[in-house]
Amino acid sequence: MKPMPEPEHLAQPDTVPETAPEPRLARYKWYHKLAGLFAVIFCFELGVFLLVFPWASEWDLNYFSSLPLWASSIWASPYFRGAISGLGVLNIYVSFIEVFRLRRFSAPPSGLS
Repeated sequence: MKPMPEPEHLAQPDTVPETAPEPRLARYKWYHKLAGLFAVIFCFELGVFLLVFPWASEWDLNYFSSLPLWASSIWASPYFRGAISGLGVLNIYVSFIEVFRLRRFSAPPSGLS
């Protein structure tokens, strides 16, 4: 009895496949760096504003404090002010994370001396 031939997809290739080329590293332009820097500055400034403004005296001098009674009581609540300040802390955290990610623009590509 004759042995059955192997299907083509299971057969061993006669030649060794070539290795895949190394992936090219991303080249960042000046506008990528500038956009990253602006994002860091914007997130930090927004975070500081959201952290400080709910506790300032000007918080009660805006449109939202003159809303109906149920909404103005929420607006004046220290819990709501704390939640807004928490969003400010989150924005500051994001800005610091982005600062560390900005290092990718200055890191030399690996493999170059």
